[in-house]
Amino acid sequence: MSAIDTSHTADTVPRARAPGLPRSATSSVTGLMGLAGLLLGISIAKAFHLKTGTASLIVLAFPILTMLISTVLVEKAWRNSHTGLDFTRSRSHAETMETTKVKLAGLAATLAILGLLYFVLAHYTMERYGFFFLTMMMLAPPAAIFGVFYVYAVDRHMIEPRDHLWHFGMLVCGHGSQASMSEIAHHLRAWAVKGFFLAFMFSIVPGGVAAVLDFDWSKHASSPVAWGLFAISALFLVDIIFATAGYLLTFRLLDLHIRTANPFLLAWIAALACYPPFAIMAKNHMLDYHAGGAAWHVWLLDYPALLWIWALMLAALVLIYAGATVAFGLRFSNLTNRGTITSWPYCWLKHPAYVAKNTYWWLAAMPFLSTIDAVSAFRCSVLLLLVNLIYFIRAKTEEKHMMEDPDYRAYLVWIGEHGKLERLGRWVKGVVFGGRSPKT
Repeated sequence: MSAIDTSHTADTVPRARAPGLPRSATSSVTGLMGLAGLLLGISIAKAFHLKTGTASLIVLAFPILTMLISTVLVEKAWRNSHTGLDFTRSRSHAETMETTKVKLAGLAATLAILGLLYFVLAHYTMERYGFFFLTMMMLAPPAAIFGVFYVYAVDRHMIEPRDHLWHFGMLVCGHGSQASMSEIAHHLRAWAVKGFFLAFMFSIVPGGVAAVLDFDWSKHASSPVAWGLFAISALFLVDIIFATAGYLLTFRLLDLHIRTANPFLLAWIAALACYPPFAIMAKNHMLDYHAGGAAWHVWLLDYPALLWIWALMLAALVLIYAGATVAFGLRFSNLTNRGTITSWPYCWLKHPAYVAKNTYWWLAAMPFLSTIDAVSAFRCSVLLLLVNLIYFIRAKTEEKHMMEDPDYRAYLVWIGEHGKLERLGRWVKGVVFGGRSPKT
C-alpha cells in the first residue's frame, strides 16, 4: 500500500468508545441507518407484493442508500486520511489524464478477466447466479459512465496516484517494467476477493428475502420452532444484505476501498473452504457433520418450554453474528483490511462472528446425538470440531494480516484486557489455580 501524507487530512467523526479502545472505522450510526433502510425495503416489498427478484433489489437498495447517506453526512468519510485524497490541492487536467487512462485500461482488463472467468467456470452456470448476472447487466451501462468520471475525479486529488490499479494498468498497457509486482499482486488479490464473494452473496439474496417475505404470521403464531426459524432467517438476511453491500461498494472516495488483501495462502485456503464450490462442511462433503443426525427442533419436539429456550438461544447467537456484520456498515469483506471495527459486538469479543457461528452449529445440529448410533454421534462431533478448527485458522490468519494496522494492534491490547472471553478465561484460571479472579 502506498505511503499516505496525513498532514492535510484527518479522521473527523467523534465516536463514543471506552478509554483506550481505538475509534471504530465505521460509525454505529451507519449500521443503524442500514438496518432502518433494510426494514423500509422489506416493508415496501411486503406491502406491494413484489416478486422475489424485484423485492431483492429493493431490499438491497434501501440499506445501501441509507448507509451511503450516513457515510457522507455523518462520518464525512472523504476526509479520512486513509483515503489518500487531499481536496485542498489538485493535479492538472493533463497530468490527471495521463494516470487516469492507465487506470481505466487496468480496470477494463480486470473486469474482462472476471467476466471471462464467470463465463468459463462451470460453477457459475448454476441457476442460483442468475440474479447476480442479471443485476450486473442492468448496472453495467450507468456504472461504465460513472466509472470514467469517478476514476478521473478521485485521481485528480490523490496524493499518490500510482496505486495498485495504476500498476496493473501499466502492465496491461505493455509497460510492465515500470510496474511493481507487489502492487499488481495486491490488485489481483483484492479483485479476487470482490469477484468471488460478491457473486456468492448476490446469489443467496433472493432466497433470504423470500424466506422473510413468505413467512405466514397467522399460521405459526404459537410455534416456537417456526418463530425460531423465522428469527434466524431474518437475522441471516441482515448479514447477507450488509455483506453484499460491502462487497459491492469499495469506493476510495468514501474510504471504503480495500486497503490490503490478505497475502497469506493459508488464510485463503481456510476461507474458501467455507464457501461454495469448495464448502467442505456442506451436505455430502468431506466435513459434513449432519450425517446421521437430527436438528434441534427434532430432538426437543416433546419439550415445548425447552424449544422456546433453544430457539431464543439460537436467535441470540445469530443476532451477535449479524451484529458483527452490521458493525462494518459498508466495509464488510473477507480476507481484507478496510479498517478496524471496535464497536459492538467487537468491544465484547475479538471474533464475535466466528464464536457465535460455531456455537450456533453445535446447538442447532446437536452432532453429539445421532439417529443411528453412538459411533455416528462421535464421528459427527469430531467433524464439527474440524470445522471449528478451520475457523480458528481463519481467525489467526486474519489477525496476522491485520497486525499491519496500528489501530488493530491497539484493539488487540484493549480486548485482551476487557474482552468477555478473556475475562472469563482469567476467572477460570483463578478458580482452577487459585488467586483472585478479575471483576466482571
